[in-house]
Amino acid sequence: MLRVVNRVFLGLVGLVLLALGGSVLAVGLGAPAPSWWIHDSRHDVLLTNAERTRWRDDGWWWPVVIAVLAVLMLLALWRLVAVLRRRRLAEVLVDTGDGEGALLRGRALENALTEEASHIDGVGRAHAHLTGRRSAPAAQVRLALEPHVDPGAALHDLTTGALTHARTSAGLASLPAEVRLRGVKHRAERVS
Repeated sequence: MLRVVNRVFLGLVGLVLLALGGSVLAVGLGAPAPSWWIHDSRHDVLLTNAERTRWRDDGWWWPVVIAVLAVLMLLALWRLVAVLRRRRLAEVLVDTGDGEGALLRGRALENALTEEASHIDGVGRAHAHLTGRRSAPAAQVRLALEPHVDPGAALHDLTTGALTHARTSAGLASLPAEVRLRGVKHRAERVS
């Protein structure tokens, strides 16, 4: 839900900035100013001479403004890189043994890992996620364990079962995995 709100908010902010930037460009190129426009004509300036020189005697003003804008730009670039970076492995390179290779969809391997891990005795829910490079993938597995299950036994079953099957079926030399275990929470029931 938070992702949806985040994307809708970013989309609205982007649309507002696009509308403002487009209207500044249009008015600057000679289009008539809209009724809500803060200036009267294309020859009006954004900051008047008095506004621009208001803090000229204060030596700290412009360096602080430039520093704040630089930090905001760096934060925006960091956010853009974080959004554009793939967190999920799209495909895995499978060695076919004939010198060629085949591509296996990362989601297919994730689904197979999740399905097999969820059938381990005492596992309530399982979720697998592939990261890394397509020639050297790594798995991140989350298991929700029932209260009666020994975590060591569940980890051993996952390692010898689902992870080994995924590694051998994809023809990988190794498949490092990070496994996170947690207990399933049950709601308390009232006994009368």
